[in-house]
Amino acid sequence: MSETHPPICDYEHSDYQKRFWERGGREYEDRVEAVALQRLLPTDGERLLEVGAGAGRNTLRYVGFRQVVLLDYSRTQLGQAQARLGSGERYLYVIGDVYQLPFAPGIFDASTMIRTLHHMADPLAALQQVRSTLSSGAVFVIEYANKQNLKAIARWIFRRQEWNPFGQEPIEYVPLNFNFHPAAVRGWLEATGFDIIRQLTVSHFRLNLLKRLTPLKLLVALDSLAQWSGNWWQLTPSVFVRAEAVGDGEHAPEGAFWRCPACGSFELKTVDIGLRCAGCQRVWQLKDGIYDFKEPLEGN
Repeated sequence: MSETHPPICDYEHSDYQKRFWERGGREYEDRVEAVALQRLLPTDGERLLEVGAGAGRNTLRYVGFRQVVLLDYSRTQLGQAQARLGSGERYLYVIGDVYQLPFAPGIFDASTMIRTLHHMADPLAALQQVRSTLSSGAVFVIEYANKQNLKAIARWIFRRQEWNPFGQEPIEYVPLNFNFHPAAVRGWLEATGFDIIRQLTVSHFRLNLLKRLTPLKLLVALDSLAQWSGNWWQLTPSVFVRAEAVGDGEHAPEGAFWRCPACGSFELKTVDIGLRCAGCQRVWQLKDGIYDFKEPLEGN
């Protein structure tokens, strides 16, 4: 990877799905995120791009779409998703770099990016890439980690943290894990060709003591009501946004689906082991039902 390319958080061989979601006491967070997704996503559509799909935790929630393309940088995460969801025409598994997406412009009518933006060292560049793949009017549902949350504000007031939660600069609290200010995220979305339609605040009660003492159904019900305050203020650790792609973007040749992330060519031909780019002769492998746009075979 070149020195100018933003660093990437790679979950290869990570047990994140089991450790964090299945064994980490995160059922409350999972349930309230499901509520937010249901409220913000269209009920149906043709093709949805899931950026940072991981092990496919949310994929089954995109029930109305004819095809879902799961994009992640990690083969092992996509392998877990494939084991959960199965193969077939409805799901397409793609290893790829969000800063160099391997898709033709305008081919998706919806996209999601859940618990992924907070790993972006260059969020503006990542959002530009996502916008390029969306048709005009496409819906984009994005979640981000909010630095302006009540816990951070209280810690700052009582001098228990140095950084200001009201400042718009990102905070990298551990390597390649960022919290963002809501105004900054809105600015990036608008700068990359999106109109913001709705904001939902999520995980109002993300405190271990509350989760232990309060019935899950009650916490989810209360959070579901409080989510609607998101257009007025954003003080929770997680914020969901529904945005819509506006304006005309680049036009791809008719019928194009792939775009070579190395040279930009739309001429990728199917060969025995994957896709060969007519422009640079690189071969992008298809192995065990997963397209790999991270490590090409160099052409002759």
